Amino acid sequence: MKDKTDFIPALGYDQLTALYDKVIGWTMPEIEFRTKLIEHLSPEPNEKILEFGFGTGENLAYSMRAENKAVYTGLDIDPKVKSIAEAKLHKLGFLKNVQLDLYDGEEFPYSENSFDKIFSCLVFHQLKTTEKEDALKKIFRVLKPGGTLLVCDWGKPANAFYSMGFYLVQILDGFKTTTDNRKGLLPRFVKEAGFEQVVEIDFVNTKIGTLRYLIATK
Repeated sequence: MKDKTDFIPALGYDQLTALYDKVIGWTMPEIEFRTKLIEHLSPEPNEKILEFGFGTGENLAYSMRAENKAVYTGLDIDPKVKSIAEAKLHKLGFLKNVQLDLYDGEEFPYSENSFDKIFSCLVFHQLKTTEKEDALKKIFRVLKPGGTLLVCDWGKPANAFYSMGFYLVQILDGFKTTTDNRKGLLPRFVKEAGFEQVVEIDFVNTKIGTLRYLIATK
């Protein structure tokens, strides 16, 4: 991502961003996949946790319900979703417990070895191959040695039915960015960024494809 105008908005089009939460609720088992995400993240008190691509703030809300004594930071490139996330977290009483940052697609605004855990959900399928690789290198830089990376995103469809459903995601977000996910290449990119113990630990089938959970260690 070169600048704030060079990114794919939620649902692929800026005009649809306000509908993101509703569309997720219509097309996916939201409680199941978000609950699994936070269970695998397993936040602990005083841990410094970064969400790369916080979107509308829903994952941070789930995580703060599970553990409100961790130190949360969110990073995103889209000012519109930041406004939605701030409003949502304020309404829930969580905004005071999290720092939401915007960046320009270049370097993350954090020093090396800043976070105990970094997680990301439904972000990497919106990045081109070189952008995926670049983002993973930046995540590696700011994650502490021994820290955990958790990624939940579209992966290789479990069968032909879910493969057909995933075409809707590809139409909205673009074939150029989503083909890597369809091919199941994300674990390879994580390894090439320097992470170890890269393991796919879980999956959830949805109407529009197969979500896969990937965990790795720096």
